[in-house]
Amino acid sequence: MRGEFELIASLYAPLSAGAPGAFGLRNDGALIELAAGEQSVVTVDAMVEGVHYLPDDPADAVAQKLLRVNLSDLAAMGAEPRGYLLATCLGPTIDDAWLERFVAGLAADQKSYGVTLLGGDTTRTPGPTCLSLTAFGAVPTGRCLERSTLRPGELLYVSGTIGDAALGLDLLQGRLELESEADRAFLAGRYRLPRPRTLLGPALLGLASAGLDVSDGLVADAGHLAEESRVGIEIETAAVPLSAAARAALDARPELLARVLTGGDDYELLFGVAEARAAAVPALAARLGLPLTRIGRAVAAERGTVRVLDAEGRPLTLGRGGWTHF
Repeated sequence: MRGEFELIASLYAPLSAGAPGAFGLRNDGALIELAAGEQSVVTVDAMVEGVHYLPDDPADAVAQKLLRVNLSDLAAMGAEPRGYLLATCLGPTIDDAWLERFVAGLAADQKSYGVTLLGGDTTRTPGPTCLSLTAFGAVPTGRCLERSTLRPGELLYVSGTIGDAALGLDLLQGRLELESEADRAFLAGRYRLPRPRTLLGPALLGLASAGLDVSDGLVADAGHLAEESRVGIEIETAAVPLSAAARAALDARPELLARVLTGGDDYELLFGVAEARAAAVPALAARLGLPLTRIGRAVAAERGTVRVLDAEGRPLTLGRGGWTHF
């Protein structure tokens, strides 16, 4: 395999083109300029082989997932993405062909999301491959979406559909079977390639009262929102938006409902809207071509509590809240 500096010059430096502050990756750091009236939003996520992605996942999909989960965090705060830093600790199975495909995935998503590589680090490890990406975004000063500003009575919305990625992982690991090839491909794709809502996040500024992205599972992340805002949350199970593939899985195995609600890796946005502003949500959904579904509300209850209600309004017991690393 190529040496560190040859890798940087041949594979990574082209990803920095168009960002003068990256200096072609030849300096010790990068310059990031913000316009007047903007604040920087910074987020970082790591992915470990065998934990956050499967060892046989395509390298380009691994790269795109790594970038997209960070872009989702920026979107959750209403920020527009600007650039990123990349640190790779490459395991013994990684070769030039894998890296070339990995970089091709990053290059494709840079075009899609308007971001540029600004710098990073490349090293080897005897253990599993570990990848870390730090993303930078910009938001108007004083206007970012937070987790701590949801109020009782406000309506709770979620973008897209819920549970696809968790079912996709189950499918890839042999714990779920579906007859439809299209459904299998859809669910596997939703696990491997999240869809960060980078247009929705900035569009929620001035409309949403609070928000976050759904990475640990709908119920767990609703709990994070409720905890930080010192409220309770009620989720109406019948209102939770599902894809056709997820519905097919639930029709075959209704017990998968808990998995759908708690499984994680959705990377949709969960946000609150005051009832007085709720009429603007359908218009925003139409403009973006993205479903935005009301699934519940914030309530005056014990801080951090989440009640999941069935179609008759009865509380459900799910057995787990969501993904946790520890």
